[in-house]
Amino acid sequence: MGGIGLGGRGSHDLAVMLAQPDVQWVAICDVGQGTREAARNLVNRRYSNNDCAVYGDLRELLAERTDVDAVLIATGDRWHALASTWAMRAGKDVFCEKPACLTMAEGQMVLETARRYARVYQTGAQRLSESHHVFAIELARAGRLGPVHTAYADCRWRDGRRHDWLPAEPEPPRAELDWDAFLGPSPWRPYNRGYLGGGWYRFYDFATDVAMWGAHTVAQCLAGLDMAQVYAIEFEYAGPDATMVTRLSNGVKLVLFRVAGSVWEPCQYWRGACGERFDGPEGWAAAADGYPKTEVSSPALLQGYQQVLADYSARSRRPLDHVRDFLDCVRSRRPPVANPDVMYQSMLICLAADICEQLRRNLKFDLRQAEFVGDPEANRLRSRAMRAPYIA
Repeated sequence: MGGIGLGGRGSHDLAVMLAQPDVQWVAICDVGQGTREAARNLVNRRYSNNDCAVYGDLRELLAERTDVDAVLIATGDRWHALASTWAMRAGKDVFCEKPACLTMAEGQMVLETARRYARVYQTGAQRLSESHHVFAIELARAGRLGPVHTAYADCRWRDGRRHDWLPAEPEPPRAELDWDAFLGPSPWRPYNRGYLGGGWYRFYDFATDVAMWGAHTVAQCLAGLDMAQVYAIEFEYAGPDATMVTRLSNGVKLVLFRVAGSVWEPCQYWRGACGERFDGPEGWAAAADGYPKTEVSSPALLQGYQQVLADYSARSRRPLDHVRDFLDCVRSRRPPVANPDVMYQSMLICLAADICEQLRRNLKFDLRQAEFVGDPEANRLRSRAMRAPYIA
């Protein structure tokens, strides 16, 4: 394996993957010298050698390292889709952090590239592999709640709203930080240290809004719903930062929960971050970070808890471990749980919600055609220009 973008979340993912016995890390890439060195040192300590190669340009890693089977991509969000596309074209399988794309066009690019080059791709929606979320999803999917009429997705994280940019500061030496590569396909902006350490999250140039947190929770909701017959979604704009109700064409309400407060604060639907909930005539089930078990409306719904999880693993042939699922699929060539189709469908909904909030009006979205119905202005927002030479 090789790694691309290994600060913050990437350093966590690297540590998890280093613990896997059938993985050998051989190459590290990051635009920042300090991050490159920290990641290389972590790898070399793991193997008690100095063999890990270091790159400042991901194109060099992808071109030179023909021995690399798969890459972890944990760059800033602006890079996710393009880095994944370049990596799959280079014959690498990809584990990419979320959100997987900034635009619908980028999501389609990743999907089509994975199909064309027959690559294994997993997006980092890891709660699809965590037992308390899986149990809630299985209750909904198997009908134990009755026909689900409402699903709730935690979308309280707010980012990507600012359309200005920070004033110029003296740019560090390129060997220390390659600022042009840091920006990547995003518009050129002058260097400012305020963008570093996750500061870029606040700016539309580099990030998303609903899709930032919804990349997790909308995927969790969709996993418990029968989406095969859903061809359209209606988005109801309720005001800035307000909970948004979306109506699927099969009659199910998908509620994008957005009220004041941190995602880590409890709410009426769950406790903790990244929650989802399913409501049906026979009861409800909810899960969020930190749960020892799924929360349900009646203790009877918890009957057979371990058996439900065992049946899920037997049926799906998936471990309750997101990284392990990816690595197993690299060997078997099966699609992982958070495969490109799962990623694309959930991101279409998240990004459509972003556009609804940006335009501040109700919208109807054709999920199969990936376009808004009768709204040219909304359809123009499905893509953003990529800055050369960082283009697909």
